[in-house]
Amino acid sequence: MGALIAVLDDEPDIVELVSVYLTNAGFSVHGFYDSAGFFRFINKTRPDLDILDLMLPDDDGIEITKRLKKQTEFSDIPIIILSAKGEESDKIVGLELGADDYVTKPFSPKELAVRVKRILSRRSGRDDTKKVTIPNVLSIDPEKFEVVAHDKKIDLTVTEFRILKLLATKRGIVFSRDQILDYLWGDQKAVIDRTVDMHIKNLRKKLGSAAGLIKNIRGIGYKLDL
Repeated sequence: MGALIAVLDDEPDIVELVSVYLTNAGFSVHGFYDSAGFFRFINKTRPDLDILDLMLPDDDGIEITKRLKKQTEFSDIPIIILSAKGEESDKIVGLELGADDYVTKPFSPKELAVRVKRILSRRSGRDDTKKVTIPNVLSIDPEKFEVVAHDKKIDLTVTEFRILKLLATKRGIVFSRDQILDYLWGDQKAVIDRTVDMHIKNLRKKLGSAAGLIKNIRGIGYKLDL
C-alpha cells in the first residue's frame, strides 16, 4: 500500500467513505472515532497525513491541531481539516493553526483524494529539488524538507514550505494571491484569498528575525527580497 493516512471523525459513515476512496486511490488508511484512539495510534505509528474533524465527542479538533503542530515529532505531518463548519472564519482559524487544507462537509470524496495526493506529492519532493540559499540569512532544502533561517531550523507545514520556496526561487518577483493559490492547488485551489494571507502570517512568525524577507506589496501580493 501507499502512504499512511489517519482519519479522525466521530461519524462512522464519513470514516468509511473516506477510507474506501483513499484505499481505492492507493493509500493505506486507519480510521478513528475519538482522539484517544487517534493519539494512541500516532504515538506508535507515524502517519504521512492526518484528516481531522473539528467537532469530536471527547476533544476539539482545533486543540488537536494545535497539539500536533506544537510537538516536534508531529509538526511536519500535513493536516487536512474535514468539517461541517464552513464559515470563512472557521477556515481561517484552521489554516492559521497550520492546517494544509480545509474541506467542508458535504464533500466530494474524489476531490478529497486529489487533495491528499497533491499535498503528499509536494511533501515527497516532486517539486524542483534544487536548494535555494540567501547567504547568511536563509536556506531551503527541498530534498530534506528543511528550512534554516539565521542558523536556526524552522518547522513549516507543507503549504508554508511551498510558498516560501516559490517566493525565494523567484526572488524579487511579486506574486499575486491568485498566482500563489494556482501554484499550490491548480484547479483545486481554495476559494478564499485570505488563505494565502494566513499562511504568510504563519511563515513570518516562524521565520523570526528573517520575517522581513517577505514583503507585502499592497494591492498586488507578496515577494521575497532583502
